[in-house]
Amino acid sequence: MSSPRTLSRAPIAAAAVTHVASSLLTVQTGGAGFVDITGEAAKFVADANARDGSLTLFVRHTSASLTIQENADPTVLVDLATVLNKLAPENAGWAHDTEGPDDMPAHVKAMLTATSLQIPVLQGRLALGTWQGLYLIEHRRRPHRREVVLQFLGTVE
Repeated sequence: MSSPRTLSRAPIAAAAVTHVASSLLTVQTGGAGFVDITGEAAKFVADANARDGSLTLFVRHTSASLTIQENADPTVLVDLATVLNKLAPENAGWAHDTEGPDDMPAHVKAMLTATSLQIPVLQGRLALGTWQGLYLIEHRRRPHRREVVLQFLGTVE
């Protein structure tokens, strides 16, 4: 016996891609941790006059990454950092330590998370959920200058 399911889907909205807009976001980090870049991504979408399509974010580094996470309770980010540090601790006996003991753990953390994200854009806005935010995650202890490529593909206003 199966339980009843309720599913619904909005009508399909289709449009040809008429616009490609790209920009480079530079983020100066303060060391290991999460940097909220949601506002900058939303501003890029607005500046591109985006209507419907897709925003791609791509971080151009191997020791930093991107994620979509809760943006309401900052302790979520603290707990996520704790988990990443447990999964890739500095004292694991890594062979690659050319740039210091946090170098290889940073590469592992970047591999476990994401180097790119794709966000739908609907009616000129990022289609994020109520509690979702976009974050650059710095995995190195010291501050770094990170680059995130922003690219919108879709229709414009």
